[in-house]
Amino acid sequence: MASGSVTISSEAFPAQHGIAERFAALKAHGRRALVPYITAGHPDPERTVALIGALEQAGADVIELGLPFSDPMADGPIIQASSQRALELGVNFDRVLALVQRARPGIPLVLFSYLNPLLAGGGDALTRAAQAGFSGVLVTDLPVGSDPELEARIGDGPLAFIRLVAPTTPAPRMREIAEHGSGFVYLISRLGVTGVRDDLPAELPETVARLRGATTLPVAVGFGVSRPEQAAAVARIADGVVVGSAIVRAAGEGVDQAAKLAASLRAAIDTATDTA
Repeated sequence: MASGSVTISSEAFPAQHGIAERFAALKAHGRRALVPYITAGHPDPERTVALIGALEQAGADVIELGLPFSDPMADGPIIQASSQRALELGVNFDRVLALVQRARPGIPLVLFSYLNPLLAGGGDALTRAAQAGFSGVLVTDLPVGSDPELEARIGDGPLAFIRLVAPTTPAPRMREIAEHGSGFVYLISRLGVTGVRDDLPAELPETVARLRGATTLPVAVGFGVSRPEQAAAVARIADGVVVGSAIVRAAGEGVDQAAKLAASLRAAIDTATDTA
């Protein structure tokens, strides 16, 4: 894709609108961020609006809102199915912005997307996303160095640019990735696709420590975190806990079920950090 296909203007929007401040406030109080992921339009648009509010009330600090995509290569079966359901209901970039405007959350939102649907949103996509209420953007298939011109424009744009780091990434590359991001760094706990897992990788504490040595940005860990005890373990070593597939699965059962899970994760995170 041509790197000139997206035009991004920072205008009146600060580069780290809301996210950096949220993590700083949590750190000042010795707390860790709960970052649930949901797919926009799943189980349906109405319940997406309700989910955003319910997750905030349950203790979420930041919400990742996934833009549905027909070929979500990094996602496991639960999130793939949720994305397909949303697409069948006609959820696209503009409808996602409308959902956020209706939800009007009091916590930061991250637009979680693959590059293609983001480009399909038009040259002013990120400016419109900021105006709708998003605070950050994460592009799963735009690694550092793949398109420097486009990456620079996103980084200078209206949203915090959340970057992904894999567990196998060497320390110098971690440093490079973090230098081209803002808000927080999303550390993938394991290789492969998203999904519910029975345990956390044994080497995760060492990986987090290596990343902390490479950046001063907050570190949030996701991929495979699904149960309260897992969230507690991550909270002891990281600044944020990302939970995706388990929340999406619960959301498919109902808004109340997703909120109940989020509340249990919040309680486990707080208990872990209180006793750390």
